[in-house]
Amino acid sequence: MKLHSIIFFLFLSVSATAQNKTAIPKKLVVVSDFNQYLAAVKSNPNNELVEIKKAIPTIKLDIRYATKHNFMQQVMYKQARAFARKPVVDALKKIQAELKHQGLGLKIFDGYRPYQITVTFYKKASNKNFVANPAKGSKHNRGCALDLTIINLKTGKELIMPTPYDSFAKEAAADFDNLTPEIKANRDYLIKIMAKYGLKVLHNEWWHYDFIDWQAYDLMDIPFYKL
Repeated sequence: MKLHSIIFFLFLSVSATAQNKTAIPKKLVVVSDFNQYLAAVKSNPNNELVEIKKAIPTIKLDIRYATKHNFMQQVMYKQARAFARKPVVDALKKIQAELKHQGLGLKIFDGYRPYQITVTFYKKASNKNFVANPAKGSKHNRGCALDLTIINLKTGKELIMPTPYDSFAKEAAADFDNLTPEIKANRDYLIKIMAKYGLKVLHNEWWHYDFIDWQAYDLMDIPFYKL
């Protein structure tokens, strides 16, 4: 009886572990093996997921998913860090340098997002129009999307934008027009300078920018602590 009980307990433990990590759709390629990632970087240095703060020390971070101050209202990341593919970070360096001349800078809310986090978002989000479908994966999973805004370097305060970050309101749309002149100018300036360096705004989120060459990069499920 004791042996049967032990076997049954082990079966339950393995089953519970398997259930905690959602199975990846068969047709979807997601890199979760760290050695496979390292091999991809060796083959093409542009595949590197670069830590943004280390590459651009003057950039500010406000990683909301490392706190409960987000639309999920729970901590999603164990570390308050932000990564993106090398060409994306190279573009950010140029944007940060240009903004500096006007006393402005970037604040990053999110960058690379492991695939399993996207799965959790989709399962729990009340409005699925604002979250990526894990059946396809997201550009965040590829290290090719950024959530950000502009700040005043002297005060550290964010420029006034149409909505707070991660808002589901209609005003969050990149083309929403019923705004004050100041807010519209701030949003449009952010959209323009990001586009200048190859990052295109998402139509329903003024803060979200996709790298134009995102299709060249695999979906990833490597945790931050390994990078």
